[in-house]
Amino acid sequence: MPIKTLDISPIGRVEGDLDVRVEIDDGQVVNAWTHAELFRGFEVILRGKDPQAGLIVTPRVCGICGASHLTSAAWALDTAWGTEVPRNAILARNLGQIVETIQSIPRYFYGLFAIDLTNKKYQNSRFYEEACRRFAAFTGKSYEIGITISSKPVEIYALFGGQWPHSSYMVPGGVMCAPTLTDVTRAWSILEYFRTNWLEPVWLGCSLERYEQIKTYDDFMAWLDENPNHANSDLGFYWRMGLEIGLDKYGVGVGKYVTWGYLPHEDRYQKPTIEGRNAATIMKSGVYNSFTDTHVLMDQSFTRENTIRSWYDEGTADVHPFDRTTKPSQKNTKDFDNAYSWSSAVSHAQFGRLEAGPLARQLVAGGKHGESWQHHDGFILDAFKYMGGASIHLRQLARVHEIVKLYRQAEHCLREFKLNDPWYIKPQEKDGRGWGATEASRGALCHWVDIEGGKIKNYQIMAPSTWNIGPRDGEGIKGPIEEALVGTPIFDPTDPVEVGHVARSFDSCLVCTVHAHDAKTGEELARFRTA
Repeated sequence: MPIKTLDISPIGRVEGDLDVRVEIDDGQVVNAWTHAELFRGFEVILRGKDPQAGLIVTPRVCGICGASHLTSAAWALDTAWGTEVPRNAILARNLGQIVETIQSIPRYFYGLFAIDLTNKKYQNSRFYEEACRRFAAFTGKSYEIGITISSKPVEIYALFGGQWPHSSYMVPGGVMCAPTLTDVTRAWSILEYFRTNWLEPVWLGCSLERYEQIKTYDDFMAWLDENPNHANSDLGFYWRMGLEIGLDKYGVGVGKYVTWGYLPHEDRYQKPTIEGRNAATIMKSGVYNSFTDTHVLMDQSFTRENTIRSWYDEGTADVHPFDRTTKPSQKNTKDFDNAYSWSSAVSHAQFGRLEAGPLARQLVAGGKHGESWQHHDGFILDAFKYMGGASIHLRQLARVHEIVKLYRQAEHCLREFKLNDPWYIKPQEKDGRGWGATEASRGALCHWVDIEGGKIKNYQIMAPSTWNIGPRDGEGIKGPIEEALVGTPIFDPTDPVEVGHVARSFDSCLVCTVHAHDAKTGEELARFRTA
């Protein structure tokens, strides 16, 4: 049979406007291209503005992870200006980051990913009818409670930040809030509500303390069989169904993973510098190379961008973001032999293309590198090795596994506030270069800022999508999602749900009603109704 080319425009329920081209041979994807279709231009907008404009503008980059952008923007200015950040302010920044990620996990799982388990492809599965009862959009019992409960954690964000999304309460030198005991007490009650109404009874089917005893993949499978409440929880049900329908069999990717680390420790990063960040984050940074089974710290100086396959007039060389000036091209027609995306191709100067996201965070968490006091968790790394590498299924487990540890970190922040201590120390503005990083729900995020003459000379944002959705680089090496799509089985080319599985397993933030078309013919392939 001849190779069939399928242009899917757009892939529904993924972050940003993403189109995918796949070539299918004998029912399997043999080649793939991902192309980001929307130019935002925030780097161009910020050029020449007041340095603090990034605190207002960049949270608008995303309607679901604005806290992550605000966190990065604030730390970038802190490092550029050499500020001092009070202990309370670090805790308040971390809390905003945490609760935003906690809300994103059920919203993503139920609203964007689990809907696919009701696809007609799986109607012969013994789990199918129950999947429809739980995960059908709008009517599923778990869908309804999961989407509803996802709004609760960001109520805590609003207590501290004044609103969610798009707050700008994090500023160089601290935060623009001074919570009262009433605010903290209310935040505790919201957190408790989230735990007792969804996290324990619906998602886990057990207490947080019992789940925290899981250290290996064998422990997890034993937990699954230990109690019907565990097996029939949404986590247990999803894991069992996913194994049966083969979600662990494809979606491998590039095999190398990156995280900037996140949650600066309140006592170790009060005078932030670019060089001192790695030794100050609770969740450590790193690159995990599965081919050599090695971990090393991630240093921002190794970051490179290449735009040869992108719609920018910036030359062909790999450059560090500090040395990049965004120059969008007026010509943006798709040419799969040349430029075909608004995303740049991001790589590590030593390790090449890397995958970002929850799986990357958890694989790095299993490493023995970094500081002895930093968080260590070997569960997902053990599962990765047991299952023979990455897959759609393991990406989901890594993502949802995080929610318990993030819940505990939220408790830590609320417990550690000292309400009468400072929340802000006024900084001295000056010219210089700064870098701020964090982990958004969907992966490694950072901002670079170059200040000259009291204005922004250059601003660069590298989002998780830049790592994952980027096109081929200067050497023709595929991006992470492009590589993960290769080998994907396609049951029905008119409804390529498997392509959606792979793309969505890297996380997403589009929430809309989507029609998928063949970009060549305009023929509607499928209609996906989502939250």
